[in-house]
Amino acid sequence: MKVLVTGCKGQVGHCLVEQLQGKAEVLAVDAKELDITHEQAVIDTVNTFKPDVIINAAAYTAVDRAETEIELSYKVNSDGPKYLAQAAQSVGATILHISTDYVFEGNKDGLYNEEDETNPQGVYGASKLAGEQAVIKACDKYIILRTAWVFCNHGNNFVKTMLRLGQERDALSIVGDQFGGPTYAGDIAAALINIALQSHAGKEAWGVYHFSGMPHVSWCQFANTIFNQAVKQNVLEKVPKLISIATHQYPTPAKRPTNSTLDCHKIESTFGIKSSNWQKALIKIKEFQA
Repeated sequence: MKVLVTGCKGQVGHCLVEQLQGKAEVLAVDAKELDITHEQAVIDTVNTFKPDVIINAAAYTAVDRAETEIELSYKVNSDGPKYLAQAAQSVGATILHISTDYVFEGNKDGLYNEEDETNPQGVYGASKLAGEQAVIKACDKYIILRTAWVFCNHGNNFVKTMLRLGQERDALSIVGDQFGGPTYAGDIAAALINIALQSHAGKEAWGVYHFSGMPHVSWCQFANTIFNQAVKQNVLEKVPKLISIATHQYPTPAKRPTNSTLDCHKIESTFGIKSSNWQKALIKIKEFQA
């Protein structure tokens, strides 16, 4: 199996490259090596390598900055996936594309499933939804994997930020009225590789899937778990005082979903892939230190 991985320097991309060793012939590229917003560059790379699978882990993920960098957001999150999907179609490849909980309004009571109506509240979510739609339109063999609250020991994320702030401050105010499923990037990579292998072996279950972590928590609860593990593993001396605040007390340029909890039953019933165990991922929290 030949796999083209875009965004190989990001959290999921990094994990993909690590986990694909010995399982596939891999061409891993970052933005410098392949600008996915450049259509001809995408066509040339795909026609030369002729992958069986394209895993698009490239994305514009600066949620707040996206509110002003609108054109760039759409180029990376919509145009790029479209060019990759069109190229995949031209060589008969499958495309696996990562999307986000931000495609939803975030005010539903209960879990969001794949059939729920999308209604993004900001540029980031809207550009990612446009990317989903472009992939679906351009390629017959596609998997869109929506995920949320991604973290790992590589790159910038909430876990690393909390560990840094925990060393600097005795008390922290963390949003406590937004809920979701923290998702370990290594588990996202494993899920994508699992799907790629099953699809390459002949399983045709194209469509949109949700994959995120369990149990669902608030950001404040997530932070509390991070700090408790950090103290337990001697990364921090003590757990800082945590003050749970409301979203309106921490204003941001982009509106965040109150409810980012995703229903992951479809991916388990179709591919046998269980939700990410984010608590297990924190057992080696020393690896998350910047």
